[in-house]
Amino acid sequence: MWGIAHVRVGRRPAGFTLMALWGLLVAGAATIAVGIPAGFSRTLAPIAVERVWLNGITLGILVLAFVWSTVVIRSYQLVRPDELPTVARLLSGTLVLVLVVGVCAPMVYAANATYVLRNTLQDIFPGDDRSGPGIDAADPWQNLPRVNILLLGGDGGKSRTGIRTDSMTVASIDTKTGDTVLISLPRALQRFQMPPRLRSRWPNGYTGDPGDQGLLNELYIMGERHPGLTPGYRAGRRGPQLLKEVIGYLVGLKIHYYVLVNLAGFKDIVNAIGGVRVHVEKRLPIGGDPARGLPPVGYIEPGTRKLDGEKALWYGRSRHADDDFRRMDRQKCLMKAIADQADPQRVLTHVQKLAAAAKNTISTNIPAKLLPALVDLASTVKRGAQVRSLPFDPSRLAGFRVYQPNILFMRAVTAKAITGGAQAGAAKTSTARPGSSPSGRAVTPRATRPGTATTGPAGRGNNAVSLDSACRARPR
Repeated sequence: MWGIAHVRVGRRPAGFTLMALWGLLVAGAATIAVGIPAGFSRTLAPIAVERVWLNGITLGILVLAFVWSTVVIRSYQLVRPDELPTVARLLSGTLVLVLVVGVCAPMVYAANATYVLRNTLQDIFPGDDRSGPGIDAADPWQNLPRVNILLLGGDGGKSRTGIRTDSMTVASIDTKTGDTVLISLPRALQRFQMPPRLRSRWPNGYTGDPGDQGLLNELYIMGERHPGLTPGYRAGRRGPQLLKEVIGYLVGLKIHYYVLVNLAGFKDIVNAIGGVRVHVEKRLPIGGDPARGLPPVGYIEPGTRKLDGEKALWYGRSRHADDDFRRMDRQKCLMKAIADQADPQRVLTHVQKLAAAAKNTISTNIPAKLLPALVDLASTVKRGAQVRSLPFDPSRLAGFRVYQPNILFMRAVTAKAITGGAQAGAAKTSTARPGSSPSGRAVTPRATRPGTATTGPAGRGNNAVSLDSACRARPR
């Protein structure tokens, strides 16, 4: 305890001052430790993604380590007898060194972890990116009732040229309630109508370049291959920008931001948080290709399983056991499981591994100054907001086609999923003129709560289902 040595040798003012400072440190640590489980973390979490705060915290931890070490050494100097045998002097000096190391080691680790977090945020999140809307950091949601974020899983690898986005999901989030709709599009969407500015190149629907299949998941490569499609954007940003524009046009939403995860590094993120527990409904092959006569190298067995990074990757990627649409379902359930299970303690104890994996795996145009608001919004989502799933799947949406899809139908279904379909008249008003804006506008939901989800044509209710229900373990 700080100050005891000073009081013992008669330096009471200094001693009692040090005791008071030590008591404040202990009280502050106790307040945080007790307050985090009680919800105090919502106040602290936004701080943990602000560079200025992280710089201050790093410096503060190092200063505290220096001061604490100085107190230990000075306390020893004050109470040490003038004459000590050599052995006693060595032993006492060694004990002081052990105390200093014991004090400094965890603080240096914490300072380094904070510095790593700060650098990771700086590397992943741009300071300013004009591909997203301008924001007021003090109140970023003031004029934005919904924020729409395109979540992309890029299946790049040594055997492929460029990145094919085999996972494409729009997360449309109510910025007040946190209610979220996850809208997933099939990678094999073909001959879809392009936005007006690109229609001269593809007047009869998207077909890609000569020799391409003309699938939706090829748009990223198309954007990177042809800079003229997205003028003003640098390499690495052109593909996501083209996807944002085209997918937003298809579903009738203004997409504000994107997050691209390279699936080759996704397994490292899962491993860094200690794995993820999911419910596996059917036996899923790992690897293999039946069309080429290649057998799987293993299987993920049915049941509730805790998966490491490699198996979690195959849980999200495997499609030979069913089809692309079931894979879309698994990907959303995997995202939900990771979000639910990644607790702060586990993240902090694996910060080095997570940072390295994130830098190599994630790219986005979300500006750093929006992170505190997004962290706060994420807390709102996790505290019980409705998260619903809308998969564009022909077997569930009567009237939807993968080949030459009807854009008016897709926009109507999306709008109805967001508004909840509580009132048919309100839903019709929201989708009356889906072609009025080439880039689409975010649909603002009515105050009414979503009703029970049903499957059917766009005009007969809401096609979005609760993600909890969709991912809940069914009896075997």
